[in-house]
Amino acid sequence: MASGMHRTLVDLVDFIDWRGVECLNQSTGHAIANALKQGYRDDDGLHLESDADEQLLIYIPFTQVVKLHSVVIKGSEEEGPRSVKLFANKENMGFSNVNDYPPSDSLVLSLEDLEGKPISLKYVKFQSVRSLTIFIEDNQGGNDISKIQKVALHGTTVDTTNMKELKKIEEH
Repeated sequence: MASGMHRTLVDLVDFIDWRGVECLNQSTGHAIANALKQGYRDDDGLHLESDADEQLLIYIPFTQVVKLHSVVIKGSEEEGPRSVKLFANKENMGFSNVNDYPPSDSLVLSLEDLEGKPISLKYVKFQSVRSLTIFIEDNQGGNDISKIQKVALHGTTVDTTNMKELKKIEEH
C-alpha cells in the first residue's frame, strides 16, 4: 500500500451502530452506554458493571467496514478486566459458545493498561471489521463484579469505493 493511503487513526465511536450494541450480563443501572458513548465514558462517576458474575460479553456493530488498530479499556485496580478476548465479525455469540471460536486477539491487561492507554491489536486480524465482540473473562482482583469505565476503539474506515475499483481492475 502506498504511504499516501495511510490514514490517521480516529476514535471509531461515530461509526458504531448503536441500535445493534448489546452487552450480556450487564447490571441494569450500569449499562454498556456508560463505557462506550462519548461524554459518558469520560465521566468517572459512570461505568459498565457486570451483574451475575465477573464476565461480560459486548457486541459492537459498525455502520460501515472499519480497520481496527487499538483498543482502550479503562478500569479500576480490583474490578478492571484482566483477560479479554476480541472477535472480529462473529455475530450471535453467547456465554455458552464463546469458547467454541478462536479469538482474533487475546489480551491480558496490566494495571498500567487499565489507566486508559491504547493497546495495539494484531492489526492483520482486524482489516475488514463489520462488528466486534469483546469477551471480558475475568478481572484483576478475582471479584464477582467487573467494572469498566471506558471502552474506546481506534482505527480507520475502509474506503469501499476504492476496494470496488481495485476489484474491477484485478478482474480484468
